[in-house]
Formats: sequence, structure tokens, C-alpha cells
Amino acid sequence: MDSWNFICCFFQIEGIQTMQINKTIVKEFILVGFSLYPDIQILLSVIFCCLYLLTLMGNLIIMGLTWVDRALHTPMYIFLSVLSFSETCYTLSIIPKMLADILTENRSISVIGCGLQMYFFLGLGGTNCIILTLMGYDRFLAICNPLRYSLLMTNIVCGQLVASAWAAGFFISLIETALIFGDFFCSPNLVKHFFCHMRAVVRLSCLDSSLIEFIVTLISVSGLLGTFLLIFLTYVFIFSTVLRIPSAEGKQKAFSTCASHLTVVIIHFGFASIVYLKPEASWGDDTLIAVPYTVITPFLSPLIFSLRNKDMKNAFRKVVGKIII
Repeated sequence: MDSWNFICCFFQIEGIQTMQINKTIVKEFILVGFSLYPDIQILLSVIFCCLYLLTLMGNLIIMGLTWVDRALHTPMYIFLSVLSFSETCYTLSIIPKMLADILTENRSISVIGCGLQMYFFLGLGGTNCIILTLMGYDRFLAICNPLRYSLLMTNIVCGQLVASAWAAGFFISLIETALIFGDFFCSPNLVKHFFCHMRAVVRLSCLDSSLIEFIVTLISVSGLLGTFLLIFLTYVFIFSTVLRIPSAEGKQKAFSTCASHLTVVIIHFGFASIVYLKPEASWGDDTLIAVPYTVITPFLSPLIFSLRNKDMKNAFRKVVGKIII
């Protein structure tokens, strides 16, 4: 009997040691990404590279014009400039690595590198949502409280709100990343995505990850829906105020100041909701569905804000005129 207990104890200890060894096996991940579509990888790399360069150029133009033209030194354009900077960093955290993976056979990323990519992706994504909410609040004050706008929304208050947006976005990201990377990861080390998406990574945990996956998804969905509902409420008040303006010209002018922001909000939250609220899907579906949110939305945002904004176009003409002269 004692020998039998000894044998059982031996195998239990050996099993625990084996599990510990397996937990430490994974030192890097392999990003499956677009390897599922080998026939169109070159085409995808060209398209993504062009969109990325245009996104960078658009955001840099917005930031440069806001910096150079003193007429744009207002809270509205400060928020826009910060959003452009945030989206530049957002795309920088994903697209260069994605393009390198498409063009090379080496699709590996270290566990630490994966954690950093996820942290910055989630932090910058959350910051973008909050800044879009602040832009809606700025339009609410300008239209619903025009006489008090200059007192309520000073450049100092604007700076404090921007700092709060960055702090909140990265604090939430820190919580989510810490929850996901709080355990070891076991083989297979294949991340079924083109970047370290939180749900694709958490499923590689050695332990049952269903609870962690539910918590991080709940945090992301709550943040997404919370910011969207705040924007929705601001526009309810904005529209109710605009509809009471007697002149058609006054209504059109008020709506024109919100058109660009509202368009970007619909695109941003529309694509984001597809990613986070969709049911379980296959590998390819997850990969392709994330493209609009990570590539197309950052490309459209500076395009919409620059083409539909009279002040931005005037500032661009002035800068080009000075350069030519």
C-alpha cells in the first residue's frame, strides 16, 4: 500500500512538473494573418501599403496645419490634431509589422512584443473613442451653449480633457493586457490573426481562458458602447437645438460644423461594433473583418475631416500659397 501511494505521488509530481515545462515552452507566437490567402498576399500588401502612406500623409497634414495656422488654435482643432496623432500611432503599432509579415516568411513575434503591441493597440483605440466623445462634447457646447462656450471650453480645459483621454485609454488597456498575459501560453503558438488581437491570444493560455476572455471582451464592449451612447446623447441635444433655429441658413451652418465628426463616428463605431459584437467566426472571417477597423477607418478619418472642413482647406491653401511665393 505504501509503495502504491509512493507511485501515485511520483506521477502527480511528474505531471505538475510536465505542466510547468509546457507552460514555459511558448516564447514567441506565429501570426497566421493573411497566409490563409497566399494568392492575393502581394496585392494585399500593395493596397495596405498605399492606404498606410496616405493615412500618414493625411494625419501629418492635419497636425501640421493645426500647428502652423493660428486660426486653427481652437479646442475643436486641438482635438482633431490629437486624434490625428493618436491614429498615426495606432496604425504604426500594427500595419508595419503586418506588411513585413506578408512580404516575409518570418511571422513570429515574441511574447513580450505581442504584449506591447496589444497594449498600444488597445490603449490608442480606447483613446480614439474618448477623443471622438470629447469632440462631440465640444460641438455640444458650441451649439447648445454658444454664449458660454469660450468660458467652458478654454485651451487649458481642452488640454486637461486630452490628458484624461490618454490616461483613461491606457489605464484600461493596462488592465486588459495584464489579465491576458497573467498566465503562461501553451503550444500551438499560432495566433489566428494578423496582429496580437486580445481574443486570439487569450485562447492560447495554458489554463481555461473563457472567464478572462469574457472579462476583457466585456471591458472593451462597455467602453465602446459607453462612449458611443455619450456621443449619441450629445447629438440628441444638438439636433434638438438646431431644429429650433428659425433660419434655414443657421441650421445648415450648425449642421455643417458637425457633419465631419458625425460621419467619422458612424464609420469608427460601426466597424468597431462588427469586430467586437459579432458571433464566433472562422479564421479568415476574423482576419478580414478586422481590416476595415484597423486599416480603412484610420485612412478615411483624415480624408473626411480635411475634405469636408472649410477652415482646414483654407489653411492648406494659405500654406501652399506661401510655399509657391
